Amino acid sequence: MKVLMISGDPNLLKNGSAVRERHSMLVDVVGCLDVFVWPSAHGIAEIWRAARQNRYDVITAQDPFWRGMLGWLVARGTGARLNLQLHADLDGQSLSKRLLARFSLRRADSIRVVSERTKAQVMRLNVRTRITVLPVFIEVHRMQDETRTSHPRFARTILWIGRFEREKDPLAALEILREVLKTYPTAGLIMLGSGSLESQVKDTAQDLPIEFPGWQNPGPYFALSDVVVSTSSHESFGASIVEALAAGVPVVAPDVGIAREAGAFVVPRCELAAKVSDVLSNPVRGKLLLNLPSAEEWGKQWRESLV
Repeated sequence: MKVLMISGDPNLLKNGSAVRERHSMLVDVVGCLDVFVWPSAHGIAEIWRAARQNRYDVITAQDPFWRGMLGWLVARGTGARLNLQLHADLDGQSLSKRLLARFSLRRADSIRVVSERTKAQVMRLNVRTRITVLPVFIEVHRMQDETRTSHPRFARTILWIGRFEREKDPLAALEILREVLKTYPTAGLIMLGSGSLESQVKDTAQDLPIEFPGWQNPGPYFALSDVVVSTSSHESFGASIVEALAAGVPVVAPDVGIAREAGAFVVPRCELAAKVSDVLSNPVRGKLLLNLPSAEEWGKQWRESLV
């Protein structure tokens, strides 16, 4: 099978990146996989030229928005089948993006989504094509190898992971900590990540017991943590939620992304602080409810989702 993928992730072109390694295993299962990163690395003319020259069997786009529209045009012009992927929470998108998704998803020959939640959102659009649910591939066994250790400063440790951006609402994590400190004055928060709001978050957090390691491998931080909290307004998937639960760390989150299906404690946003305090009072071990496939099985299911 010959497949052309239209992606928006520039890390696909970086040797050694995790996403490139993940996609390298897909070459073996499809035979030919040509990846174009649009618009940051490749232009429409380049993608169109490759599609005309190589006569791909499938055009797959990593979202049903503008890339999905481009994929539809290329597939229609070359006779290839159109596969669309949906990693995003449709309900969290702008009206224009939802309209684009409605148009392109209804014209796809096959669709892959990362959760039952996103499948339900697609089905509300009256899409009649086959929809495959296949979560993002995560090597959860790596997280299971971490040995539990105590934090050198905090008697109770809360972990937050994400980009310091508005949709992740990192400032909400500070308010949760303030509430938790009323019950556990020796607790602390680790905020793993970076982003445009980082300076604002650090300024606001000057009087709080918080550490900012930047972007790091989360494994050692799971070993230090009593609970992981998510404050996102919406999630495309929620890999850190899956990884934390695989490591045995309980997760408290609003109803976003994969949280409910994965096994997190899902509560309204206004109850996040109370639930975090409850978990610290009644320690439990996180348990991942998803039955994730092996790398070999994931690759096989990914191939099958294209046709």
